[in-house]
Amino acid sequence: MNVALITGANKGIGFETARLLGRRRMKVWLGARDVERGKEAEEKLAGEGIDGRFVHMDVTDPHSVVVAMEAIAAEDRRLDVLVNMASIYRQVPYDALTEADWEQVQRVDLWAAHFCTRRAVDHMRRQGGGRVICFTDWVAASGRPRYSGYVSYYVAKMGVIALVQTLALELASDNILVNAIAPGPIMAPPGTSAEEIEAVERATPLGRWGGADEIVKAVRFFIESDFVTGEVLRVDGGRHVK
Repeated sequence: MNVALITGANKGIGFETARLLGRRRMKVWLGARDVERGKEAEEKLAGEGIDGRFVHMDVTDPHSVVVAMEAIAAEDRRLDVLVNMASIYRQVPYDALTEADWEQVQRVDLWAAHFCTRRAVDHMRRQGGGRVICFTDWVAASGRPRYSGYVSYYVAKMGVIALVQTLALELASDNILVNAIAPGPIMAPPGTSAEEIEAVERATPLGRWGGADEIVKAVRFFIESDFVTGEVLRVDGGRHVK
C-alpha cells in the first residue's frame, strides 16, 4: 500500500490518521474544501518529514471529486487506500430541520462516500485492488437512535453501513476491501463542557475518551488485513453494551 486519500483530513482525527499513515511511508493526500486549512495541514506534515499533499476537493460535488482523483492519478498513477472521513455532526431539532439542513448532511456523510468510492474504484481496479474505509457512528452501529436532534445524521450513518456492506459484495472480485469504523467517545467536540465530558465518561464502560490514536489503529488494521471486508468496527469503549 503506497498512496492514500483521506477526506476531511485537514484537522482533528483525519489529520492524525494522515500523520500515522505518512509515518508508515505512505504518501497521503489530504482532501478538503478549505484551501487555507488544507495548506496548513500539508505544511505541518512536511515539517515532520511526511509526504503529505493537499488536494482541493468538495466531496459533495461529483465533478470536484473527479478532478481531484484525476490529479492524484496523474501524479502517482495509483490509489491504494481511500478513507471517507468527511462528516457534519450538528444537532438540529426535528421541527427546525429544513430541506437544506437535511440535504447538506446527507451529501457530506453519505452521498460523498459513494461519490469518492466510485471514482477511487476506477483507479484501484487498474492496479489489482485496494482498501476503502468509511466512517459511520457507534449509535448507528448499535441499531437504534439514542439522542434527539440528529435525524439526518443518524439516517446518513445508517446509510453508510448499508453502503459498506453492499460495496464489499460488489467489489470483492476486484480485491477491493470495503469496511467501516464506528467511533464512539474519541475526542470531545469544541465547546463541550466539563460536565458533558464527565457524563460521557460515566456512560462509557471503559470510563474514558479514546483519543485519536484508537481510530488510527482501526484504520491501520483494515489497511493491513487481506481477509476482512463488509465489517463495521465499533471503537467506542463499550458504549454500545451499556
